Amino acid sequence: MSVVLTIRGVPEESRDALMREAREQGKSLQAYLLAVIEQQVKFIGNRQILADIEAELAEGGGAGPDAPDAADLIRASRPDEDMGFSNGGFQEKGGAA
Repeated sequence: MSVVLTIRGVPEESRDALMREAREQGKSLQAYLLAVIEQQVKFIGNRQILADIEAELAEGGGAGPDAPDAADLIRASRPDEDMGFSNGGFQEKGGAA
């Protein structure tokens, strides 16, 4: 369900700047401000996730000493195909480094 928000006391300069930005993005002021609000809501969610992680780590949570290396996990998840890399350097397929 959507609700109506009203903001009073917005300085004209601020309104004009927001209208210019909305116009440059090809949006109405309504659509632009809604996108700004939605982006801010995502930031709030991200801050909460980070706070939860920080609390868990402060309590001694997190990866243990026997946890696998992240690079090894990423490497193992990739398909086994020749991407042109050899010994840490770029190598053209069929050519020398």
